[in-house]
Amino acid sequence: MEQWKKNLVVLWFGQFLVMAGMTMIIPFLSLYLQFDLGLTDQHEIGIWAGIIFAGNFVTSFIFQPIWGRLADRYGRKMMLLRSGFGMAVVMALMGFATTPWHLLLLRMLNGTISGFNPASIALISSTTPKNRMGFAMGTIQSGGIAGTILGPFIGGLLADTIGFRPIFYLTGAFLFAASLLALFIVKEPFDRAKAAAREQVSVLQGFRQLSGIRELTALFAVTFLIQFAMMSPMTLIPLYVQELHGTTENLAFFAGFVGSVTGLSNLVASPLLGRLSDRIGAERVLGCALLGAALAFIPQALAGTVWQLLAARFLLGVFLGGLIPAVNALIRKYTPDGMESRAYSFNTSTLSLGNMIGPITGGALSGWIGIQGLFILSGVLLLANAAWVWQSLLRKRPVRSKA
Repeated sequence: MEQWKKNLVVLWFGQFLVMAGMTMIIPFLSLYLQFDLGLTDQHEIGIWAGIIFAGNFVTSFIFQPIWGRLADRYGRKMMLLRSGFGMAVVMALMGFATTPWHLLLLRMLNGTISGFNPASIALISSTTPKNRMGFAMGTIQSGGIAGTILGPFIGGLLADTIGFRPIFYLTGAFLFAASLLALFIVKEPFDRAKAAAREQVSVLQGFRQLSGIRELTALFAVTFLIQFAMMSPMTLIPLYVQELHGTTENLAFFAGFVGSVTGLSNLVASPLLGRLSDRIGAERVLGCALLGAALAFIPQALAGTVWQLLAARFLLGVFLGGLIPAVNALIRKYTPDGMESRAYSFNTSTLSLGNMIGPITGGALSGWIGIQGLFILSGVLLLANAAWVWQSLLRKRPVRSKA
């Protein structure tokens, strides 16, 4: 097997385990706070659960660009191993938490040392042949999506069989094993002498330099708006399903199905649309997928039954499957040599920002416009972003691919 394919296989499993570990606590976090950490007031449990879950994204948003700068200086594999082994230890320590503060601080520490995903993408982008870039980006994306989908399911299943604390120990062990595989199998042709000879700029200077490239600014906006559009109605979807379903029978099943069906279609579509972008160009796939995703929010707002909502959410996932791989491939195309890791880290920061702002904004606006209004708002924002992408990347196809 060619080395780039070995890298892709190992890092696919790494992405899966990292994202599964991040989302595995969703089904039992409130129960862990109640039965193991001693909270009794339901309102207090809800507040702590929200803060603890968000803590990871807050610190990740702040520290990702710093790790990206170091990755461009010392190598992506080194940053990948730092993050993988570090998260394995922190995840295991979560099983020893005795107060909510312990769990919050560990989640924030986890976000601080995270960076496995952007380092993986940067490493894949630097080792994959250009004519297979779309396929590789789509495949690596499917690993993260699979972890995000199956993480809550696995967490809920394990909570009923082995208890809460052992889940953290098991997840830490899996992350450690994935990092060991990366240590011995993943190869990166990184020239440290060449990297050291480049002008070293600060995180702020790097951001100014990259944000001055209009194509990258448009791509960062796509990442932010994807997460914002996905997360803003997320906490309200169970209520929307209840309204459409009209009964409490099998309500939890349908609510979970609606929440996961987008990820399932995304998982299937990502490698296929990534392969298509290798043939027709990532810009075209991005433009069509962005327009399709924007329009797919409209039938969600107009749904009259749960099955109509499921179909619309499935369609949305298909278009989302073309967005992230295309964005990652184009970031590699328009980023100056030696700044790839930093660009992917800034992109991860915008993703974390969307994860933070989306639910807050959705909750704040839901009282005025309802969940249907949130779907329409998300569609309008993505349409505006599609116009921006068309102006920046499609109207005048640039000749250059590197600054």
